[in-house]
Amino acid sequence: MVNLSRITLRGVATVGALAGFAALALPNAQAAQTSSTTTAAATQAADTKPIEIGTGLVAGPPPAGDALTTKSSLTNVVRYNRLYKTGAIPTSKCKQLNVSLRTFAGVVAYENNLYKCLYGSWALPLKQAGAAYKVAPKLVVHNSSAVNSPCGVVRGGTAFFCGVDRGYIYVPAYVIINYWKQSPTMAQAYATFTLSHEYGHHVQWLTGILNASWARQRAFSTYAAQLEESRRRELQASCLGGAVDGANKRNYPFSGGFMTQYNWVISNSGDQPGGVRDHGSIKNHAFWVTAGFNARHSYTVAGNCNTFNSSSAYVA
Repeated sequence: MVNLSRITLRGVATVGALAGFAALALPNAQAAQTSSTTTAAATQAADTKPIEIGTGLVAGPPPAGDALTTKSSLTNVVRYNRLYKTGAIPTSKCKQLNVSLRTFAGVVAYENNLYKCLYGSWALPLKQAGAAYKVAPKLVVHNSSAVNSPCGVVRGGTAFFCGVDRGYIYVPAYVIINYWKQSPTMAQAYATFTLSHEYGHHVQWLTGILNASWARQRAFSTYAAQLEESRRRELQASCLGGAVDGANKRNYPFSGGFMTQYNWVISNSGDQPGGVRDHGSIKNHAFWVTAGFNARHSYTVAGNCNTFNSSSAYVA
C-alpha cells in the first residue's frame, strides 16, 4: 500500500480555498452494500493479505476542457462534477489479449492492449463531461521497485497514476509476473483491474476531480479528515475502474474463472491491517467496484461512483 506520508512529491496540487463539506446519504443506486463477491473470496486462502492498490498523484493542472473552470469551489468540482451526469460508458468491443504474463514482454503486451480498450470506452463520457477526452496518458510498464516519476519517487511495487503533462500510468510488471506463478487467471484479473483503477485516476484528473481532491486533502486540518479524503478519491477510482470493466463485460472474459478471480481481487483489495487508512476498507472497496461494474444502463454510470457525496461509513 502506498503510504502518502512517505512519498516524495514534487509540485503536488496547490492548496485552494476549502468550501464547507458535509457527508450526505448514499444515492439510491448505491443504497445497500452487496455480498456477491464473498463466495469468490472464500476460494482463496484465508490468511492471504490484502492486495495493494495504486494511488493517484498530481504535479500539474489537467489539459483544459470545456467543463474545467477556476470559478467552481473545490467541493463543487468533486461533488457536482459533470462527469456524474454523463451517459452509460460504451463498450470498446476489444478482446482480451491471449498472452502469457510469465514474462515482462507478455505483461507489456497485455497491458497495452487493455490500455487501448480503456481509452476507447472513456472517450465519450469524458467528451460529455467537457474534459479533454482525446488526451491519453503514457503507460509505463517497468520492473523497478522504485520509480522516479514527474510526481516524485514511489517505492513498494505498486501501480500509480501521475497527473502532469498528458498523464502517466506506472505498472510494475514483476508483481503481475509473481501472481502468474501462483495463478495465471488471477494474474490476468489483477492486471486488468489494476490498470482500470489507474485509468480511473486519469479520468479524475481530466475532469478536475483529482486536483481538487488533493487540494481539499491538503487544506483539512486533521490527519483523520485528510485520510478520509484520500479514501474518497481512491474508492472512486476503483469504482470508475469497475464501471469501465462492466461496460466491456460482454467482450472481455468477465465470466467463469476469470470473473471468480476478478471478484476475489476486488474483495481482497484495500487498506491492510495496521497500515495507513488511505484507500478504504476491503468491504467498502468491493462495494464501490461492484456499484460501478453492475450499474444499469438506465442510470448515469459514472454517477454511481460519486464517493464525495456519500456518508463517511461508505468510505471508511
